[in-house]
Amino acid sequence: MARRAFYSFHYAPDNWRASQVRNMGVIEGNTPATDNDWESIKKGGDAAIQKWIDDQMDGKSVAIVLIGANTAGRKWIKYEIKKSLG
Repeated sequence: MARRAFYSFHYAPDNWRASQVRNMGVIEGNTPATDNDWESIKKGGDAAIQKWIDDQMDGKSVAIVLIGANTAGRKWIKYEIKKSLG
């Protein structure tokens, strides 16, 4: 059975890397946000971002954290990791 994955990464510098991993076709069930979608989500503030993350993580069986140079300290990366563990 294919795993349903949520990808966690620092969007601006690492979006292209995340796309490469997604496109490998190894893990199914992930619908990435487009640049336009992500800009719209960000305009809604923290509540909108958190709701989007929660909705995206619902029903996923694994979280994949793609680590870049500035990933570790990111607020939403920390939230996604904590949510995936709990």
